[in-house]
Amino acid sequence: MKPTVVIVGRPNVGKSTLFNRLTRSRDALVHDQPGLTRDRHYGQGRVGGKPYIIVDTGGLEPVVKEGILHEMARQTRQAVDEADAIIMLVDARLGLSPHDRTVAEQLRRTGRRLWLAVNKAEGMRSENAGAEFHELGLGTPLAISAAHGDGVRELMELVLGELPSVPEEPLSRHPRIAVVGRPNVGKSTLVNAILGEERMIAFDQPGTTRDSIYVDFERHGKPYTIIDTAGLRRRGRVDEVVEKFSVVKTLQAVEDANVVVLVLDARAEIADQDAHIAGFVLEAGRALVVAINKWDGLPEENRERVKRDYARKLAFLDFARVHHVSALQGAGIGAVLGSVNGAYAAAMAKLPTPKLTRVLMEAVARQQPPRHGLTRPKLRYAHQGGSNPPLIVVHGTALDDMPASYKRYLERRFMEALELQGTPLRVVFRQGNNPFDRRD
Repeated sequence: MKPTVVIVGRPNVGKSTLFNRLTRSRDALVHDQPGLTRDRHYGQGRVGGKPYIIVDTGGLEPVVKEGILHEMARQTRQAVDEADAIIMLVDARLGLSPHDRTVAEQLRRTGRRLWLAVNKAEGMRSENAGAEFHELGLGTPLAISAAHGDGVRELMELVLGELPSVPEEPLSRHPRIAVVGRPNVGKSTLVNAILGEERMIAFDQPGTTRDSIYVDFERHGKPYTIIDTAGLRRRGRVDEVVEKFSVVKTLQAVEDANVVVLVLDARAEIADQDAHIAGFVLEAGRALVVAINKWDGLPEENRERVKRDYARKLAFLDFARVHHVSALQGAGIGAVLGSVNGAYAAAMAKLPTPKLTRVLMEAVARQQPPRHGLTRPKLRYAHQGGSNPPLIVVHGTALDDMPASYKRYLERRFMEALELQGTPLRVVFRQGNNPFDRRD
């Protein structure tokens, strides 16, 4: 599992600037649902060969008892509870404030490993920038500039250096299924329905990160591992427990799986949060099956509305099979597992170079890449560069300015020709060097 690092501090000390510096991109996921995940941003970072999840929080407001600021503080405390390490950020320009002292005291009580980073220290001697912050008792203050990048890599090397090294496990030889979705859509009910029929659990693996539970089981002699991000409940108690939503658990489960089952609620509108989770699955390149739950007893006009809503809001998941199920009644569960098998096979497919090159040539014959200036890109051959998701490497010349629209066209053509259902597919271009272009 990737470690989770949480950035905490009072407002306007540069937390989001540091987050953007560490992710080197826009927010991987932005959660802005009032009352649930207000102002928490989640992204992926890497220092050398060490990947991690970074969380930007909205700040702690200990004196506010209600309203948005109180809600933001509550969500920050939840992020802190899930953290492997915490970076407390303070402002070198404004100096130490009573609010900093209060935040430091709250963080000290958590028992988590704490690092104190003094931001906006550009142009200042590091010992001067951090001098007054020794009073917080959080160790040696580390002077950084999130805006300019000064000291940021050194900070993260220190943070990650003290966390246990967790090597990335090779993908398993049988499907690892992560069941994800919003709270109360029926994730645990679906997990129990899958396990409860011809159930053969080899073992529960204890000690996994936080509440995620990995369960090995067999169906018709075929092994699987299912990941329940909320923790498995006893069958009779599923309906009595309100599931606790955690973005961190969802991200980790998706990263650790090779097939994801996204559970939606047929009796609720598809929300932005559903699209955020789906977007992360797509970004991670995981095979996907969609289960629209609570389908039983739904009037026909409502079923048509749900189908239209899905087609409009989650059109980017057109590669995934969609099943309408009732986890509580056990209806449609076998079909979901069948699609999991198909998606896993597609994600792990071995694609021979001659076949890929033939599909590439047919795609080019149907629609040539657009010219860039006086030249037109020439696509010569293709081969497989990886699995889960399938990665196709296309070689040729003048590929530097290939438009994104043509790349999407090739991805669609490969998906159709290779009959890959349930997995995204990625195409990358490799520019060939001209041996006669010598400029000495």
